[in-house]
Amino acid sequence: MRIREAQLGDVAIIAEYNARLAQETEGKELDRATLLAGVRALIENPARGVYFVAEEAGQVVGQVMITFEWSDWRNGTFWWLQSVYVREEFRGRGVFRSLFEHVRGLAGQEAGVCGLRLYVERENERAKSAYRRLGMTDAGYEVFETVLAPRTAAPE
Repeated sequence: MRIREAQLGDVAIIAEYNARLAQETEGKELDRATLLAGVRALIENPARGVYFVAEEAGQVVGQVMITFEWSDWRNGTFWWLQSVYVREEFRGRGVFRSLFEHVRGLAGQEAGVCGLRLYVERENERAKSAYRRLGMTDAGYEVFETVLAPRTAAPE
């Protein structure tokens, strides 16, 4: 298995996997045009984050997106793991473990990175079990949000 940083040629498959992720975990249908634009916007601007993909026999079989959050409490940056997806037929074969270990290794080499975080649906016991096996623990937080009306992305 090969782990690499995603490139523009990966936009369509990453957007597809994000759509599957939303459907499988939350029963949500996401707008494909918005997904494509959002994935492209991140890949084109690394300040927003980075995607890593896992390849098996030349095909993308899994992904993870990293975004960044400054913590004044820790005087460091958390790397948030998001858009975690492994193609169904490749689950249970170490794809996410490989992606996670790759990200953890990179984070460990970066000055100022204070930890890795992710959020998970309350009922997604399979994912929670996988995260625990990797040594992650429940941070004790719940996520609250306010959803704003759709609009175009902010200028660079």
